[in-house]
Parts: sequence; structure tokens; C-alpha cells
Amino acid sequence: MTSHDPGSFRPDGWWRSAVVYQIYPRSFQDSNGDGIGDIPGITSRLDYLAELGVDVIWLSPVYRSPQVDNGYDISDYQDIDPLFGTLEDLDELIAKAHGHGIKLVMDLVVNHTSDQHDWFQESRDPASIKRDWYIWKPARAGLEPGSAGAEPWDQPAAFAPKAWTFDPASGEYYYGMFSPAQPDLNWENEDVRQAVYAMMRWWVERGVDGFRMDVINLISKPCEITGTVSASAVPGEFGPRLHEFLAEMNREVGLDDHNLLTVGEMPGATVNTALLTTDPSRHELNMVFTFEHVSLDQGPRSKWDLAPLALPVLKKNLADWQYGLAEAGWNSLYWDNHDQPRAVSRFGDDSPEHRVNSAKTLATVLHLHKGTPYVYQGEEFGMTNSPFTRIEDYQDVESLNYHALATARGVAEEDVLVSLAAKSRDHARTPVHWDDSEHAGFTTGQPWFGVNPNYSEINAGAVRREPDSVFAHYQKLIKLRHDDETVREGRFQLLLPDHDQIWAFTRALGGDSLLVIANCSSLPAEIPADLPDLAGADLVLGTHPDSDSGILAPWESRILRLN
Repeated sequence: MTSHDPGSFRPDGWWRSAVVYQIYPRSFQDSNGDGIGDIPGITSRLDYLAELGVDVIWLSPVYRSPQVDNGYDISDYQDIDPLFGTLEDLDELIAKAHGHGIKLVMDLVVNHTSDQHDWFQESRDPASIKRDWYIWKPARAGLEPGSAGAEPWDQPAAFAPKAWTFDPASGEYYYGMFSPAQPDLNWENEDVRQAVYAMMRWWVERGVDGFRMDVINLISKPCEITGTVSASAVPGEFGPRLHEFLAEMNREVGLDDHNLLTVGEMPGATVNTALLTTDPSRHELNMVFTFEHVSLDQGPRSKWDLAPLALPVLKKNLADWQYGLAEAGWNSLYWDNHDQPRAVSRFGDDSPEHRVNSAKTLATVLHLHKGTPYVYQGEEFGMTNSPFTRIEDYQDVESLNYHALATARGVAEEDVLVSLAAKSRDHARTPVHWDDSEHAGFTTGQPWFGVNPNYSEINAGAVRREPDSVFAHYQKLIKLRHDDETVREGRFQLLLPDHDQIWAFTRALGGDSLLVIANCSSLPAEIPADLPDLAGADLVLGTHPDSDSGILAPWESRILRLN
């Protein structure tokens, strides 16, 4: 086991200038030919990540797990699943990443465990001291336990029809807001919280540099579920004790004391919740992941209810978060992650004509906002959605459940497949394209999931040789953040909020001012006259350096230093 001096390698606030790279281990790099990505495979690609210039790896779950939800159902928080390697492999990854100047952040999934976790197995005994570590309720009054409709509440789960599951061994129902295989921990129980904090301290001692916290705003449950109330409740939040729990976690684990990067995934969180969570004076978390901008292209029913997204709507949403966290708190910035379809297919134009420039321009816009940018594996060279056409092409539990439920309700299968082709999480989970060899260089065996057929044209090996590639553009954006204080700390101001093609804003610090102007469309766009005076402006970075200064080509973006 490695040890790590908490004061070294992590200066105060270091994450404000950092760029984070998310790795979904199953799909990143296989080292042993079994078709599944693993930890030694990640270690073998550290030179690539150092060349890209990122500061942090965020590692999606590699803990021991039955893999019902691809590792987000953890059965042992202090062991590595054999699919991915061993604890010794992870120690080596941490040490070698640190040797490259790259920090490592672990995924923390403590809203729920696997139903195979020892804690839950003990909890099934009503006489166990761990009974209250999970949320158990009797059947609805007057109904036979286990009979139809006897659940304590008629509440659906995210990945299953019911959030309450009957356990014949104990005669009661347990609560799992995601699936029966993922029972929720009872954070009202202090022993649960202390067990979680002890586990986190164990990982910090092992050398990790922070935590990405899965659905962390859901750890505090509504009072109708827990039967408790709190005077510190914030209107609109899922449960009343969230901020109390996060402050306690910070204090007990020493999140601030060790200068750890902490980012909370918070579905449904508002700017107000994020402000409370990330205000440094409150000692909770560094930043949160907002879901608002990745929910704008859906209708009122669900993420599968596809809706067009107008650029002014997207611009306004990101600007609202910039303004809301301008004076206190901090933003996270992302297009892609393991739960979202590929950004260039979703927000850009993945046609052969426009894929490269739309990938570059989406990166320009995102990385020039104020906050910590996150790059998802393959995003840095413009990976696209896969051409899935049949339900048999999919593996993700969320996608398969939606198909089953929607077709059972009478939704035409072709309509279901259209929604899946646009929004399935599986698009993010196909293997990374390393080169144009068989299986894209991901494995020497049979990959666990089919490789996108366009890997021969879109792969890391090809772009690393091209000075004007998407990869090269990401390198320049990352270096700019490292070198330029205005990019890191400058005041944000949105311009042309109603323009349906151009995304423009300024970043200003002291006497320095940067203008970002981007054509987020597949048609040319004339630069409006009411922008700041461009006379004498210096081009810092552009996608089309030789273009006409008064016209933006399709998906052209420029970063200009104003004089």
C-alpha cells in the first residue's frame, strides 16, 4: 500500500486551474485480451494522457461489484473487481500517474450499495445491528406483505418498475431508488455515515486525490421516507439534511484539509443548491455537476421524449450558472460523460464535413467558461454516437428497461429506437478508438461491446499525427487554461444572447479581456457589428485561422484578446 503526504502535490485550490479526464475503465484499454478494459490498460496509456496535458484522472467505479449497473452497484468499497485487476494494480496506477504529474480521483457511490454487499446481507436480519443501515418499511396497512400493491408507497425506481422491493427473509420492503439490486443506505444512521467516512479516509491514505460523488444530493431522503425533519432544510432539495451531511463528511474525512478535489453529481440541483454546496466558507464540496443543460433537449415526459434545442436556450442556461456562481462557489464544465451520448453527435454536427470543426468549437466554448472542464474519454478526438439500429445493439440496463416498458405501453418500436439512438448511455460506453487495427486497438480479444464502425477514420493514433486535429485543439485549450489567469478566473459576460447561430462571451480580469465568438451551426454566420471592437484584436486560438474576419465559417470559433 502506498502512502501519500496530504500536503504535497496538492496546493490549495489547485483544481481551479485543472482539467479532468474521465475514464470509464471497462471501455478504455484492455491489457490481457479478455475484451474488458482494466487498470493495467489505463496505466499503459498514461503517456497519452500526459501528452494531452490533463491534470486529473477521474476513474469510474472499479470496486468489487456484481456489475448489474456496470460497477455502480458496489459490493466491497475496499477491494477491486477482478474484471479490472487488483489493489496492487491500482496502487501502481496512482504512483505512476503521480509520476506524470497527474492526480487520480475515485468515484464514490454511497447513496446505495449492491444488494450483495455484506452490510445489506446483514441488514436483512431484523435482529441485526445493521438492520437500520438501510431503509426498511412494513407492507401497506391491511395488505399481505409481498402481495400486489402492498409496497409502502407506489414509487417507481430509475431502472425498475418499483422502488420498494419485498424481502421474504425479513418480511418487509427495502428502498432502492435505482433498482432492487441497489438498495439505498440510510444516512440518518450515524454508524452508516462513520463507516463511509472511514472508507474514504482509507482511500485518501492510499493516495487518491479526491472523489467524484455519485448522486450525492440524494443521500438525504425526504422526511416521508425517513420520518425525520431538519431545521436546515432548503426548499426544492430532495432531502432536508444534505448540507449537514456534506459538511460533516468534509470535516470527518478532511476534504478541505487535504486539498482534495470533490465534485458532487446532483441530478435536479438548482443554482441555489450548487451555491450552498460549493461556497468555500461552508466547507462542503468544490463543485457540482449540473444536469440542467443536458436536459434541455427533452420534452416533459422523460429524457427519451426528444425535443429540439435552440442555441439561445443552451447559452442562457450555462450563463445562468456562470452568473449564479460568480462570486462564491465554482462550476464544473462538461458536455460528455459515461451517462450522456457523444457531444459531437448531440450538440454538434457529426457529418464528415463538420465533425472536426464542431468538436473543436464545442470544446472552445466549454473550456472558455469559468470552472473546471471535464473531458470524457474519446471526446478529445471527436468520437461519435454509434449507428445502433436494433434493440439487440444495446446493453445498458436503462436503455433495455425503457424499450421494454415503452413497447409494453404501446409505443411503436421504431419510435423507441429513435430515442435510444439519440440518448442511450451506451453511446459513451463503446471502446475507445486507439488506432485503425482490429477492434480499434482496444483489445486483442473479443471486446465486451461492439466498437463503433468509424474507428478506422476516427482514432487517437491518427489525430496525434495531425497538427490541426481535434486532439491538438484540446491540447492548446488545456495549455491556455494552465497559462492564462483570465481563462481561469476572469469575469464572464454573455453577448448576443438571442442569436441563433453565434455563441459569444467575454472573460475579463483586471485590464485583460478575452472575446470568444463561435458559430455553432453548419451554415456561415456574419459577425454582428454590435460586438466589441475587433480592431487590433489578437487571435489567441481559432479553428479557421485564415478565414474572412467578418464571416464565421460553419462551426468556426475564435478566441481573441481585445486591445
